[in-house]
Amino acid sequence: MKKKTLVAALPLVIAAGSVHAQSSVTLYGIIDLGIDYANNVEGGSNGQLVPGSGGRLVQMQSGVPAGSRWGLKGAEDLGNGYHAIFRLESGFNAATGGLGGGLAFSRNAYVGVKSDKYGQLTFGKQWDASVDLVEPFSLNGQYGGWYFSHPNDMDNLDNGFPVNNAVKYVSPTIAGFVFEGHYSLGGTAGAFSTNSSYSAAAQYTFDAFSAGVGYLRVTNPITAVAGYGSGGSFVNAVYGNALANARYQGVLSAGASYTLGSLKLLADYSNVNFAAQSGTHDLHFQNYEVSATYQATPSLALGAGYTFTTGLDHATDAQPKYHQVNAIAQYSLSKRTSIYAMGSYQRAAGAAQNAQIAGFNPSSSKTQVVTRVGITHSF
Repeated sequence: MKKKTLVAALPLVIAAGSVHAQSSVTLYGIIDLGIDYANNVEGGSNGQLVPGSGGRLVQMQSGVPAGSRWGLKGAEDLGNGYHAIFRLESGFNAATGGLGGGLAFSRNAYVGVKSDKYGQLTFGKQWDASVDLVEPFSLNGQYGGWYFSHPNDMDNLDNGFPVNNAVKYVSPTIAGFVFEGHYSLGGTAGAFSTNSSYSAAAQYTFDAFSAGVGYLRVTNPITAVAGYGSGGSFVNAVYGNALANARYQGVLSAGASYTLGSLKLLADYSNVNFAAQSGTHDLHFQNYEVSATYQATPSLALGAGYTFTTGLDHATDAQPKYHQVNAIAQYSLSKRTSIYAMGSYQRAAGAAQNAQIAGFNPSSSKTQVVTRVGITHSF
C-alpha cells in the first residue's frame, strides 16, 4: 500500500520539481557610503531658514551616486511566452541602518505579467515612464545621482519619488522603439483625480544614437508623492512653496545621447510647471543640461556636465536662474566595488537669492560648493 502510494505520487513530485526549475528569485543590492563637504549650508526650522545658523558642513551620507538599496525580484514561467514577475525594493541609510522614508519597500513593490510578444503589465509602487526612458540621458542618470540632479530634482529625473497605486505598461522593443505609460489611482472617494498621476514616454535606439521623450503629471504633488516639500529642518528654497500650493506638477522632458568609442555625449531638457490652485500664479522652470562620460581605462570612468535652469513666477514676474557644474571620477576596484570623488558648484542668478544643491539646505549666499568621496559595492 505504501509502495503504491509512493509510485502514484512520483509524477507529482517530478512535476513540482519541473515547475520550480522554471521559476527564479534574485536577491540584489547596492551599498553606497561617503563623506561630504559643503561650504555653506543654512539651518532650518519648521520649513523656514534660520538666519546665521549654518556654515560649513561635513557629514557621512548614504546613497548619492547610487541609492543604497536591497531587493528581491523574481519570475515564473507561465508557458506560451508569459511570465509572472515581481519586485520588492527597499532603500536604506547605510550610515544609520534606517529604512528609506520609514517604509519597508520605499522604492518598488509591484507584481504583474510579462509577455515576450506583447510587453509587461504591472501593479503597485513603481517608477514613472520618464524615469525609465528619459533619465538615462542626464548625468545623474549615468553617474553622480542626487547631487547632480536639476535643482532639488524638480523634474524627478533623478527618480526622487516612485508613484504609488500604479498600473504600468512597458512595450517590447519594436524597430528600436520602446514605449511606457502609467496611471496611478488616487484612491480618494468622490474625487477620482485627487492624488493621482500619469506618465507616458518613448525611447528610440539605433546603433550609437539613442533618444527619449516623456511627460509626467502629478495631481496634488505635496500629498500624492514623497517630493521635496519644505518641512522640519529641510527648506526647499527653489520651489518649496509652489510645490505645497500646486494643484498639479507637470513635467515634459526629452534627452538624447551619442556614443563615440569610449566617449558618450548627452543632452537633456525639461519643462516643469507647478500649477497653482488659483490657476494664475504658476511657477514655471526650464532645465537645459549637456554632459559627457568617458571611459578613460577599463577601471577609470569620468563624467562632467553643466545645467542651466531658468524660471518664471507668474505671480511676481520674478525670474530665478541657476547655473550648476558637476564632475565625477570613479575607479573600479573590481566588478562589484568602486571608489569615487565628485563635486558640484552652483551659482544662483536673477531673482534667485540662495544657491541650493539637491540634498542640502540652501546656502546663505548665491553660491554653494559640495564635494564627496565614497565607495559603492553591489551584490
